[in-house]
Amino acid sequence: MAQYPCENCKFRPHYDKNPKSIIGRFWRWHINFCPGWKQYFTHQTPEKQAELRERYHFEKYKE
Repeated sequence: MAQYPCENCKFRPHYDKNPKSIIGRFWRWHINFCPGWKQYFTHQTPEKQAELRERYHFEKYKE
């Protein structure tokens, strides 16, 4: 599977550690329109997509 920068984004761990932090909230808002996140997300298995949806409360790119 290809590597995507969003997989190791330096802001993502801030959300994982504290979703209410400024950087965490910025990262979560940003993934709604980030082309890199879209590419990363849409190339994941359906199981991984479900995990990401639940973990990040992400509803875009549903089929």
